[in-house]
Amino acid sequence: MKSITLFSLLLTTILLISSCGANKTKSTSDKSDSQTKTEKKMGLTNKQKAVAVLESLQTGAKEPIAYINPNKYIQHNLAVGDGLEGFGAVFANMPEGGFKAKVVRAFEDGDYVFTHTEYDFFGPKVGFDIFRFEDGLIVEHWDNLAAITPPNPSGRTQLDGTTDITDTDKTAANKELVKGFVNDILMGGAPDKITDYVSTETYLQHNSAVADGLDGLGAALKYFAENGLVMEYDKVHKVLGEGNFVLTASEGKFGKGDHVAYYDLFRIADGKIVEHWDVIENIPPKSEWKNDNGKF
Repeated sequence: MKSITLFSLLLTTILLISSCGANKTKSTSDKSDSQTKTEKKMGLTNKQKAVAVLESLQTGAKEPIAYINPNKYIQHNLAVGDGLEGFGAVFANMPEGGFKAKVVRAFEDGDYVFTHTEYDFFGPKVGFDIFRFEDGLIVEHWDNLAAITPPNPSGRTQLDGTTDITDTDKTAANKELVKGFVNDILMGGAPDKITDYVSTETYLQHNSAVADGLDGLGAALKYFAENGLVMEYDKVHKVLGEGNFVLTASEGKFGKGDHVAYYDLFRIADGKIVEHWDVIENIPPKSEWKNDNGKF
């Protein structure tokens, strides 16, 4: 959204829809050497490799490091140095008690794997990670992290909800649907089209400050408008999907104008968005970056 005017238009449309009654209402464990050898012989998918790398933060397993290209590892977490050296530095600074990582959802789209994970990583966090593979090895990594918060007004958390992947034959169509939602609703200022994208029957919200349904979204937008806050999506950098799940990685401004990265995960059913998770993270000034690759 480019201005508070577009923001208000979307708010007005949602409130009208709501007033008409449109909104009707793995746990990780250490693997034995024999298990690891068996998996290698069977051949792991890229999704399994990415999950193994994340879980190694908790298990301390050394094998998954072999799934990262030692000569090319482009890091986009701006608090971590580039290459395997940066990855190693994370372990070197591990707090007493170590890290925890529980992958709740994992998806694969071509050369990309994206995950939704519960961390204890210098404090309880929720995160989305994106990995790019070349020849079966990870060569690039992006992520977005935020602190774990209490359940939202509808009692949902940042991580609970549906996990089953279905409709894999509809991946391309679902990605187009979400791309249209971001372009038309979040960026394009066409609030009258919102019901073309979001279900008026079921819209389960996992944003920690927003309740379920279009009325919940409308209440949140009203609060922003009344308090002079912004939620601007300026550029979509990635749209990735598998079946009924689609992730977008976008850049914009939030709150009082902070430069942020938006990672939004959508679940689609019958051609409509029916569930949403997100992580919003501030992008630090370039003087604080530990690599030169940029957030996106």
